[in-house]
Amino acid sequence: MDRLAAMQTFLRVVERGGFTAAAEDVRLSRAMVSKHIQDLEEHLGARLLNRTTRRVSLTEVGRVYYERCTQIMAEIAETEDAVGALQARPRGRLRVNAPVSFGVLHLAAAVTLYMAANPEVTVELTLDDRVVDLIEDGYDLAIRIARLADSSLIARRLAPCRMVLCAAPAYLARHPAPRHPDDLAAHNCLGYPYSQTRGEWRFDSPSGSVAVPVRGTFQANNGDALRVAALHGAGIALLPSFIAGADIAAGKLHCLLPGFDIPELAIHAVYPHSRHLSPKVRSFVDFLAPCYGDRPEWDAWMAAPNVLVDRGPSPQPQHP
Repeated sequence: MDRLAAMQTFLRVVERGGFTAAAEDVRLSRAMVSKHIQDLEEHLGARLLNRTTRRVSLTEVGRVYYERCTQIMAEIAETEDAVGALQARPRGRLRVNAPVSFGVLHLAAAVTLYMAANPEVTVELTLDDRVVDLIEDGYDLAIRIARLADSSLIARRLAPCRMVLCAAPAYLARHPAPRHPDDLAAHNCLGYPYSQTRGEWRFDSPSGSVAVPVRGTFQANNGDALRVAALHGAGIALLPSFIAGADIAAGKLHCLLPGFDIPELAIHAVYPHSRHLSPKVRSFVDFLAPCYGDRPEWDAWMAAPNVLVDRGPSPQPQHP
């Protein structure tokens, strides 16, 4: 007995509700379909179907066997698709979602290089600072910058996202640089409403963690808008280094509170769980990973000896 063929015939009998309709589907005689089922029941030592003159129905054992056969056939089909995918080149439309600033400053260039290396892939890049539902909105993958919560999505870390507290010389000329996070209460802090810790900035120091409430006269749901406001002396901004790094290196922004570390985020590629990832998604993620690394080019200024850091006013000498 060809057991796989018998299982497929059994599934068609159940799904079509009878031997005659199943026989038409599998292009066998009704007698041969009946023999397949009979051989299967004899092999298993159990009745799978209750038969009447009008219909067939599953027995209790038959229902369990039907569910398992359905899973087995799906796994066989998925395995065949996976083998085919391994031989296939990346091709088709790749829909990618990413935050606006990172997408403009760093991702768009990588996308163009990827397309040059994979000419059969077309990329649709959507930039949006809100978190989208990949499955509901039809995206193949997204770039997310956060400390990711557990989810049904698969995530691959691409690079660190180091945060920097900074302000322009024009602002610091009017307001003494803070020396402790608590001093931020007296400053105009530029806010990002999509932050996971909205209205609060967190710092680490040798003496422990510090969380301080902040407020200010300007908020924006985009990091580049906050950068522009900071460059014009509007206040203090907490920005990813991939946005502020070039301005810090050029002296247009000064780093603040050097003795206090700011918890890092990370830049991830996330995509829906799939046992066999499509070639276009796999190849794109594999392409992005070495583009950035643990010390991406936008953080090169951190190793420079001339980075401007404002440590606040020096203590005044004591006079007798």
